[in-house]
Amino acid sequence: MAFQFSEQHIADYHTLGYTVFCEILPPSLIQDLRRVTDKAREIAREVTGPQAQRLQPLAKYDLDLQPFKDYGELPELTDAIHQVLTPRHYHADLDRMGILLEPADYPWCTNWHRDWRDHMPEQVFESEFQEEWDRQAVDLDYHNQVNCALYEDPSTWFVPGSHYRQRNLSGEVTARDAYDREKYRNRSPVSNEQQERDCLAYCRLMPGAVSLRLHAGDFALYRSSAWHLGNYVTYRKRATIHDFCGTPEYAQHIRDRVERRDKAVARMQSAAV
Repeated sequence: MAFQFSEQHIADYHTLGYTVFCEILPPSLIQDLRRVTDKAREIAREVTGPQAQRLQPLAKYDLDLQPFKDYGELPELTDAIHQVLTPRHYHADLDRMGILLEPADYPWCTNWHRDWRDHMPEQVFESEFQEEWDRQAVDLDYHNQVNCALYEDPSTWFVPGSHYRQRNLSGEVTARDAYDREKYRNRSPVSNEQQERDCLAYCRLMPGAVSLRLHAGDFALYRSSAWHLGNYVTYRKRATIHDFCGTPEYAQHIRDRVERRDKAVARMQSAAV
């Protein structure tokens, strides 16, 4: 069935914090993208090893970028994004876009996080970025992220509605802080089957969490200011386009805030010496 946009997509995005444009990519484009992402997987593992989770940005590597350009110019996808967000929002910036991949050797998962606030020391966030993040967390011009699956992909977990809350619930903090890097990210002494079960248990620990199960050609637009994580297994082939929907002003803001964060972290570390 051809993709049909409806007002439900808008309602879901504002209330749940995510919406899925089901089967919006045509089969011919999926085929072209799969061909290129097979090479992307090889490059990623050459660069960062068999557990490589992504290759990003795509423009940096020797890849046929035409299928990604075709993806970026798909009229029905562009129209759907504009209806949920605004006509000023764009996607498929090859200088930012990446491909998310399955691990080769053993399962693992990321920690539960809300983008940007959990990507720096808590002291730095609270002292220099909390007020700014509070405003942007509910601003439609910020935190619009994309996972577009080329194979079935249930890897992303999400807490619907959490994008509206600037402050975390106590149970959410407990779930986030249960992360054990040795257990969930690095190779464990247990079997792959036990590692997979342990990662799943961590995913389910977060109150209200659901798996965003995507089928090939599905495009998920979600608020990265909500709680989310990625949970990965070796036996399920993955090639999911990871992107953001932003404005030119937001793209510049991302570059500026990374520099501001790095300077703030350096100041904190210098003061601690």
